[in-house]
Amino acid sequence: MSELNEKIKLVENPDDIKSEQSQPVKMPMLVLRGLVLYPQMVLHFDVGREKSILALNSVMSTDRRIFLVAQKNIRDDEPKADSIYKVGVVAEVRQIIKSQGGTWRVLVEGVYRAKVTEVLTEEPYFEGTVLPFPLKTGRSLKSALCDALMRTVKDLFEEYCFLIPRMPKELVINALVSEDPIHLAEYIAGNMQMEVEDKQTILSQSDPLKRLEILARILEEENDILSLEADIQEKVKGQVDKNQREYYLREQMKAISSELGEDELQDEVDNYLSRIGKLKLDEETTEKLTKEADRLARLPGNSNEAGVIRGYLDTVLDLPWNKRTTDKIDIKKAQALLDKEHYGLKKVKERILELLSVRKLAPDIKGQIICLVGPPGVGKTSIARSIAKSMGRKYVRISLGGVRDESDVRGHRKTYIGAMPGRIMAAMKLAGSSNPLMLLDEVDKLGNDYRGDPSAALLEVLDSEQNHAFRDHYIEVPFDLSDVLFIATANTLSTIPGPLRDRMEVIELTSYTREEKFQIAKHHLLPKQMKRHGLTASKARVADDALYALIDNYTREAGVRSLEREVASLLRKSAKQIVAGESKKVVITDENITDYLGPRKMRPEQIQPYDEVGMVNGLAWTSVGGEMLQVEVAVLDGSGKIELTGSLGDVMKESARAAVSFIRAHWEAYGIEHDFYKTKDIHIHVPEGAVPKDGPSAGVTITTALVSALSDTPVHRDVAMTGEVTLRGRVLAIGGLKEKTMAAYRAGIKTVVIPKENEPDLAEIDEVVREHLRFVPAERIDTVIETALVKKPVPRISAPALDALGQKQVPDLPANTPIPQ
Repeated sequence: MSELNEKIKLVENPDDIKSEQSQPVKMPMLVLRGLVLYPQMVLHFDVGREKSILALNSVMSTDRRIFLVAQKNIRDDEPKADSIYKVGVVAEVRQIIKSQGGTWRVLVEGVYRAKVTEVLTEEPYFEGTVLPFPLKTGRSLKSALCDALMRTVKDLFEEYCFLIPRMPKELVINALVSEDPIHLAEYIAGNMQMEVEDKQTILSQSDPLKRLEILARILEEENDILSLEADIQEKVKGQVDKNQREYYLREQMKAISSELGEDELQDEVDNYLSRIGKLKLDEETTEKLTKEADRLARLPGNSNEAGVIRGYLDTVLDLPWNKRTTDKIDIKKAQALLDKEHYGLKKVKERILELLSVRKLAPDIKGQIICLVGPPGVGKTSIARSIAKSMGRKYVRISLGGVRDESDVRGHRKTYIGAMPGRIMAAMKLAGSSNPLMLLDEVDKLGNDYRGDPSAALLEVLDSEQNHAFRDHYIEVPFDLSDVLFIATANTLSTIPGPLRDRMEVIELTSYTREEKFQIAKHHLLPKQMKRHGLTASKARVADDALYALIDNYTREAGVRSLEREVASLLRKSAKQIVAGESKKVVITDENITDYLGPRKMRPEQIQPYDEVGMVNGLAWTSVGGEMLQVEVAVLDGSGKIELTGSLGDVMKESARAAVSFIRAHWEAYGIEHDFYKTKDIHIHVPEGAVPKDGPSAGVTITTALVSALSDTPVHRDVAMTGEVTLRGRVLAIGGLKEKTMAAYRAGIKTVVIPKENEPDLAEIDEVVREHLRFVPAERIDTVIETALVKKPVPRISAPALDALGQKQVPDLPANTPIPQ
């Protein structure tokens, strides 16, 4: 019997067994997040980190023992050795079950307390040297102090369980009947809700009595908090009861007021009905609004539905049903206003004046919807504002960039909480007129998802056959939008759906030229920023060459937004100098502009100082205007490979292959070896390789560069070209000629070769550019090559012709004929 009791004692106190083992053990480690395990405690937890799974796999093939230790910061997904505690528990893995989501459900049982003396490795999982760390047991466990601490802990725990009624009854009984101070502390700490740091403090403490003291303090604090929570809940419940009582009394007061004829709600309904009658709307709209007002009269005044109906009636009645402005169109004043607020843009101004003229002659015309397309910063929004000002109409703007929900255009149905009208009706309410000028800004940036396609909702808005009875989901009655002048803006037409684009007349705004930017900066941006920064002409002056320097060396854009920011930066620094007393008047010129804005960020494009073989000046159009696009060709001994570099797009690659095929078909005309495609490797490169490039207009440039390199003929350095080439040598038309020629003018080009079909476009080119450039219209590639090359290549005689010539001039000689010396 005594032998059996000894075995039971050994099983109940495995720490005593481990305390006899003083040798450290190399063991895998599993880092717990938000959990602390105690000896003799069974714990379920999920494992998802790869290191933890690998550690478990490694122990399943051995004795199934693993060292479990908690991490200090539970938010750390990848803890390091210095972010985990030293004291933990050696546990035995009882069961591993794979669950959904790639995690593992693990069942472990704590064996004995231990501490890690050294973390040996962190990859592929934690592994360290673990040393058993038994408790300090002695005579103090049988002292009166120990008994007093155990009674205190049990009383506090019993109070804790009373404050938390969800505590299982078996857990409470097991704790209260326990007579072992070690087991009591670990059992309560392992089963009650407390911070990980507190649990780890108890686990790390080796003195059982101090463990009980710590646990008693934690239980005392927790009981105080739970008591306060209970008091707060009682107060909240009392407040709710009070609110219900007040609601009941208010309802009684309302009934009494109704009996006495003091019903304010009826006066509100009468006011709504009076406003509906004054608007003199169509029968359908009047019936709908009257029905909503009658519903409001039958509802309690403070009910949620009454609030919804009030919001609906206020929104509908505030719409400009019968309000409109009278157009005051004066063409001369409109032209003066446009010229004052916008420099250049002749085609756009002409089209706007045409629109105003038609409106003057036919005020009732409908269906004129204009879409201004151009790069950012060229003045699309400001032009729309000028049109509204010249017509005397209200101006309202709707930004459609990033709109993905159809309800943003049509509105939300009233059944939804927080429903509101769509942007169209909200803009009409804001305008206060039924015929405003409505700007649909960034119409090319509309999105769509599962909530609908807002661009499809705009089809009804912009269709003159349908928008006379536009129905917003929130308004639910037809509203006439046919008198609204819609103007849309976009950066590109490619992202606008076809049906929507079909309803608009497109006016393209090209990027500003260098001279236009200078005039805009001098007459518009500079005076505006001078006024904004509190400067006058007597305090600051920006010279013309400084403005040109800003355009050439500090900005590269199609519009003038960056230019305006740089002007503002100059004036800010000038204001600082004046306020600091460093200068009474600041004069900014090209020479001292670097003192204000730093080194010049961009270098203007310039042509090469000498003629080169295989390098040709091309012209390209980008979103920020025209640019020089040089094409370089190198011919190397090889096997006929063609290398294309410079971030070229598919269209440019196809142009290069077409150029090679054309030269193979016409090699003799350009003095090129007939088998160059077999014996030579050709490398075509367009500089600035980090910038993607694409488009067909580089065809003539690539062809000319190939002819120059293969015939070893230099190209004129002051000649530039643009155009698409075909396999037959025809030069096809291109776009963006105005911007491209401006880039050639800036770079110092003297001659520009353009497609013959683009000759009519020369009328749109700036007058200064036409005066300084010589234009060579080319219908075939021969004209381009003849203009570009320094000298005309000497044609070669084809191989069959050489064979025929040799047979004719060298007759067969008889045998033993002496060779003439």
